[in-house]
Amino acid sequence: MNRDERGAVTAETSVVLPLLVAVTLAMVWLVSVGLAQMRATDAAREAARALARGESVARAEALARQAAPGIGVRVVRGQGEVRVVVDQHLAPPDGVLGHLPGAGVHAEATALVEETAPGAP
Repeated sequence: MNRDERGAVTAETSVVLPLLVAVTLAMVWLVSVGLAQMRATDAAREAARALARGESVARAEALARQAAPGIGVRVVRGQGEVRVVVDQHLAPPDGVLGHLPGAGVHAEATALVEETAPGAP
């Protein structure tokens, strides 16, 4: 490396490094949205199972919020089935990605209402 090129590496690094940090943060944000989607799906499924077994709506909502804190829970009862819909809005991380809109996760689960046998507790 000759004398004229000595500062070029430093200049290139100072330009590329912030870009690499931004891409890394974006990838972490994407993974966290994916995990939130999985938690929402689990929450909807857990609440639907509880309602199908005969638990109260309040108990099912509590189970859903335990599985995915901060979610909104909506219960729809149909003919012999229950459907649980959960939604959550995720704010983007502050800093470099702060200008991006947030992401929303949505999940639904449906379960058939279990019939209790006569004389069952």
